[in-house]
Amino acid sequence: MAALRKMLGDMNGTAAAALMRLIETQSRETLTRWAAAYAKERYLPLLKDEPEIFPQMERTVSAVEGFLSGEMTLKELKPVLASARSVVKELADSRTPDPVSLAAARAVSTACAAAQTPTNAFGFLLYGAAACAYHSAGLSEAAATYDRLAEEELQRALLSLQAVFVPDEPHPVSIRWNC
Repeated sequence: MAALRKMLGDMNGTAAAALMRLIETQSRETLTRWAAAYAKERYLPLLKDEPEIFPQMERTVSAVEGFLSGEMTLKELKPVLASARSVVKELADSRTPDPVSLAAARAVSTACAAAQTPTNAFGFLLYGAAACAYHSAGLSEAAATYDRLAEEELQRALLSLQAVFVPDEPHPVSIRWNC
């Protein structure tokens, strides 16, 4: 059995490299819209059985959607994002959390924070890959199984971003990858 990790994904893998290259061509708004929608679709459902965290993550996604539609400013959104991070930290610190739920909560919180930090549009996927791998395979598989499932999740995310990317985006984000 492999030790469970907070994040999964090969930073040198083809999907990760392609995601990073594509992220560099997109605006903060495009990345935030995609990250929040992807997290809502893929990772938020993994939290349905966590009554102490699901409502907060749902509110956070909703707040980001409000920000993207102009109903809320970034200044108003920042406390919501901080609250989501705090709830995830409390979950991690307060008990022995379910690894799937904890990774999914980290993924949703981090995806929503792409509104503030564009590199989170990639980082959330590493938490999400862990959530999906542990959810699919259980918690006692070999590392190779988790790595394969993580690569599949990153490929799925790449296809999703390719489906919504804006060609010749006029204001792409400026990113320095520290990985």
